Amino acid sequence: MRRAGMEGRDGGGGMRMRVGRGVEEGPGRSRRRRRSRSGAGRCRYKARAGGGAAPFIAHGMAGGGGAERARAGGLLPPACRQPRRRESRERLSVCSKLCYAVGGAPYQITGCALGFFLQIYLLDVAQLDPFSASIILFVGRAWDAVTDPMVGFFISKTSWTRFGRLMPWIIFSTPFAVISYFLIWFVPDISRGQVMWYLVFYCIFQTLVTCFHVPYSALTMFISREQSERDSATAYRMTVEVLGTVLGTAIQGQIVGKAVTPCIESPLFIGKANSSVAMEELNMTHDTGSLTDTRNAYMIAAGVIGGLYILCAVVLSVGVREKRESSELQSDEPVSFFRGLKLVMNHGAYIKLIAGFLFTSLAFMLLEGNFALFCTYTLGFRNEFQNVLLAIMLSATLTIPLWQWFLTRFGKKMAVYVGISSAIPFLIMVVVLDSNLIVTYIVAVAAGISVAAAFLLPWSMLPDVIDDFKLQHPDSHGHEAIFFSFYVFFTKFTSGVSLGISTLSLDFAGYQTRGCSQPSDVNFTLKMLVSAVPVGLILLGLLLFKLYPIDEEKRRKNKKALQDLREESNSSSESDNTELASIV
Repeated sequence: MRRAGMEGRDGGGGMRMRVGRGVEEGPGRSRRRRRSRSGAGRCRYKARAGGGAAPFIAHGMAGGGGAERARAGGLLPPACRQPRRRESRERLSVCSKLCYAVGGAPYQITGCALGFFLQIYLLDVAQLDPFSASIILFVGRAWDAVTDPMVGFFISKTSWTRFGRLMPWIIFSTPFAVISYFLIWFVPDISRGQVMWYLVFYCIFQTLVTCFHVPYSALTMFISREQSERDSATAYRMTVEVLGTVLGTAIQGQIVGKAVTPCIESPLFIGKANSSVAMEELNMTHDTGSLTDTRNAYMIAAGVIGGLYILCAVVLSVGVREKRESSELQSDEPVSFFRGLKLVMNHGAYIKLIAGFLFTSLAFMLLEGNFALFCTYTLGFRNEFQNVLLAIMLSATLTIPLWQWFLTRFGKKMAVYVGISSAIPFLIMVVVLDSNLIVTYIVAVAAGISVAAAFLLPWSMLPDVIDDFKLQHPDSHGHEAIFFSFYVFFTKFTSGVSLGISTLSLDFAGYQTRGCSQPSDVNFTLKMLVSAVPVGLILLGLLLFKLYPIDEEKRRKNKKALQDLREESNSSSESDNTELASIV
């Protein structure tokens, strides 16, 4: 009786609904009908808010008067209901965004600790000769660069599990990465084989941290389908990553700074700057107790950072859920890696942008890798260098919002010229003026301002290059990862080359392990590595930026052209859907 009554009320529209959805039998029928009616109610509410078309839309199903009304009644309720369910399902909570952002901290914390302190640790604590240290630094960084595309390839071949496709890489690499990181800062009690010890564990750690960071970076596309939600989560991530650089510098510097690394006084050094043999003989006497305290301090710092690494990984794995449906590709055909690589490398704007940033980033990497030695030996601030490094990172952290405002107000190319070149006078000042702690802190703050610009601008300008590429190759999809991964590859590789060459140059200059002072050639080399060479590289990079073709006017034109393409694609898709609806 109830079913007959419903058919009588619905008329032709009710018959079409029952045919379209199939004959409903069983105890779940009434629940489905209630959901259908509640969904239709939501559509009627939305239609009434739209104006005069409300009566037609609201009664399109019940009236059964004509083909147009039948199509409106049969197709509109699902279209009204589905977006609301998707929006409520895919909106990320603040807690989820914070948990996702915390996952970016381990890479930055460990990277800052290794970047600032590994060179001086290998030379003065592990007591390796500069040539061996240069081999470790170069091979480790070069291997780190190679592992990025390798890990990305293996991840693309990974099958989905109940934890997702990316999360297992993050979970299972974490404990082994922490162990290998701790062993980097451990001095083995072996007379021979120390070089292989540090080389092996440094390369192992770089591989494992890549197994963490590459899937974490790709996780952005798997946490939500909504672009606005992904952008918001990325903003949280960038904030935590910048704080991670400060945290890594502070933890490593302050713990290690409490233990004074023993050095060997050399009375014969005065007036005999090139007497390296005499220096080596005097440095044979070791203050074993003080050196042990310093080694223990490095291991304590490694333990604290390792604990933070595990904590961040746990927060990420517990607080973030990888969603398979969010990763569905929109392109019709799978992307050929080598074909995409050829297209990307033939894109002139990308090559010019990479070339400019390679030289400027190389300048700041030389400054990062050698500033601790420069403060310790050339300036004589043995017990202050960790605070100077912290001043650099704090300055960089606090000025990132300033550069974000500047590039939106004056343009990205202007931000490159002003931000990166602002370090040049201060880098010259620190080597021209006499050793002064106040001047050193001023230089550190100024260098941090430029570091912030160098950190922010590449990731802000690469999307503009990708948009320009899409306009020139509208039928080629899915190459975004190639743009970012090869920029990271070239940056890491050049950083390995820079650290290897700079440490090797110290060996040629006659660097003395654990000496309280160094020969004049070493001090001159350190001045070149933190001042003259970075200034030259910055100037060369800025000259290359003159060739970069995407200015603000072209960026606005590209944005408008892409918007027109998207609107045209959406209108074409809507026309196809309307035609399909007419056929149905």
